[in-house]
Amino acid sequence: MPKIGTRKLYVLLKNDFDKEKLHVGRDQLFKILRSNYLLIPRIHRYFKTTNSRHWMKKYPNIIKEKELKCSEKVWVADITYLKTKEKNYYLHLITDAYSKKIVGYELSDNLQTSSTLKALKQAIKNRLYKHSLIHHSDRGLQYCSKEYTEMLKKSDILISMTENSDPYENAVAERVNGILKYEFGLIDTFEDFKNLSQQLKQSIYYYNNWRPHFSLNYNIPSQVHIKNNVKLKTYKKQNQNRKIPTLI
Repeated sequence: MPKIGTRKLYVLLKNDFDKEKLHVGRDQLFKILRSNYLLIPRIHRYFKTTNSRHWMKKYPNIIKEKELKCSEKVWVADITYLKTKEKNYYLHLITDAYSKKIVGYELSDNLQTSSTLKALKQAIKNRLYKHSLIHHSDRGLQYCSKEYTEMLKKSDILISMTENSDPYENAVAERVNGILKYEFGLIDTFEDFKNLSQQLKQSIYYYNNWRPHFSLNYNIPSQVHIKNNVKLKTYKKQNQNRKIPTLI
């Protein structure tokens, strides 16, 4: 996890500090990293992967006021792009909104529904619980397509979509994209598909099984997904009453 945030790094190192009797608090760790030029500057890039201007049926947002108390009540889906020297590739992701665990993904060289479906099928195959589940996404044509919505309905999964092009409406999915890119180095340009695929597989493994999340009280997604033992941290968006997931 080469670019993990300082607060999370402190959680991972705290036991070692105590064991070695090093008096290093969170603020002191910030100072140490800053003085050694080890704080990571943020790079911003944007590449549009959503085409919501189409004739297919769009669904309302039904997770606005939903308070999550366990895994597999809401899945969030999104697509982001990754680069190699050859061309761009697209990462189709499905994440559990409660545990923040990535439950399905597909890396492809296209934005076709067939690729997005592969991520969904993987998530469905790995599903642990049989209680009601909502699939939430933007209004991209892949998610509105007949093939995709029929697969959701066949699996008794309710459909929810963003309504106002507001990134907060799919905040968890957006944040997971950012973590994989900026913390795990997937923002870089890779030599070829093989190198990118290997790095992606490793990154998702460490994201799910090693990275502590602030909104999970610094617990790990794979553990929370099974135990369902965390009350999620939330904050209220300014001038609105609806609760928004925190940074993770």
